[in-house]
Amino acid sequence: MKSDRLLSILLLLQTRGRVPASELAERLEVSTRTVYRDVESLSAAGVPVYAERGRHGGIALLPGFRTDVTGLTTDEARALFVLAAQGAHTALGLDDALGSALRKVMAALPAPHRPAAELTGRRILVDPDRWLGGPRPTVDLDALHTAVFTDHRLRIRYRHSGQTRLRTYTVDPYGLVAKAGTWYLVADRRGRPQLFRADRVASATLTDAPVRRRPGVELAEVWQQLRRQVEDRPAGVRITARIRRDRLDLAVRILGGALTGPPRAADPGQGDDGWATVELAYPVVDAVRQLLQFGDSLEVLDPPEARRIIADAAAAITTVYATAARHP
Repeated sequence: MKSDRLLSILLLLQTRGRVPASELAERLEVSTRTVYRDVESLSAAGVPVYAERGRHGGIALLPGFRTDVTGLTTDEARALFVLAAQGAHTALGLDDALGSALRKVMAALPAPHRPAAELTGRRILVDPDRWLGGPRPTVDLDALHTAVFTDHRLRIRYRHSGQTRLRTYTVDPYGLVAKAGTWYLVADRRGRPQLFRADRVASATLTDAPVRRRPGVELAEVWQQLRRQVEDRPAGVRITARIRRDRLDLAVRILGGALTGPPRAADPGQGDDGWATVELAYPVVDAVRQLLQFGDSLEVLDPPEARRIIADAAAAITTVYATAARHP
């Protein structure tokens, strides 16, 4: 709607200062001619806005002009009060600041929007942690946070998964990402993007050297690239198993990313035997031992090597408990 577009232009100019008409047109997905007509409408409404032609021109507000209009719709106001990343604010030490900011936003909201925003804050809660995730290690984000915002290179001592030895790297940070309750440092190392789990950073030291990011590359772009590398990583071993239906919901929560698709029920002509078939992918076949926790509620069907690993592990467990029974 034109009224929303006019308000968007006003808020962009108030935030950014002078903005080229072409950039406004791109952001608002309209033509440059439409932007100039909107500027005329704002001016006719008493907003001190003007356009400068030329190479370094653009559209701007007269210096000192501010508006207290928030421009928030009811849904936008409600969205601000859904605290979808409470863990992120806690880790960054921003819990008090968040509460203060939301109180200020509430005070600035138009009166008709306040009840819906307040009710949303009381009725909606988003917990970013997985079920049965266990206690998370303490993460000190201070040095990482400082490096990200001061644009300095960072020297870290880092422990890779499955290793005890610490390695030292000098990296160029793009930013921090919180995914499913876990913090990651996104950075370039020797000009190539790399992901570092914050809870594996043993120490982090700012250097005096300025950061060397690739020109024009932003955090969101690097994160998507690294995320695709993780999610599209080819699986080394495909596992087929069957699982009792009454354990299926728990299995889906626990196995998570190992599942390659939704569980399959028995063929209609075969009737419901109380089992479902699942397909999983693991980087190495030994990882199939994860399925032992389901006991006799899950049976590995294929490949034969995976069945043998499960059988050997189960036999070893039986031996342990048989020995304990003989020698209490």
